[in-house]
Amino acid sequence: MRDDEPVVVHVYCRVEVVVDDPGAVTTLAERQLRQADIDWADEADTLDEAAAALRADLPSALAGLVDPERLLTDVPGVRFRGAHCWAAPGDGQLTNRPSRDRPG
Repeated sequence: MRDDEPVVVHVYCRVEVVVDDPGAVTTLAERQLRQADIDWADEADTLDEAAAALRADLPSALAGLVDPERLLTDVPGVRFRGAHCWAAPGDGQLTNRPSRDRPG
């Protein structure tokens, strides 16, 4: 391999987040869904059905908001090729109460 030859690298990371306001997450996900350029005639469900499903599924709503391309925005000499993101409930219950990890 030559030094000027591109190299494909897979970057793996597991990110744990604390969601202090699930409603804010699902509201933003729904707003972005409604603003997306989707031809709903070609979809199995309607816009309202898809929005209701997002409101009922915090991990899916959060995964839809993740922008993996931004992880390497300021890294020179790197081109983003694609990603697959998903979210799953972590240990403990999802609640609306503030996290102990968040000051104030």
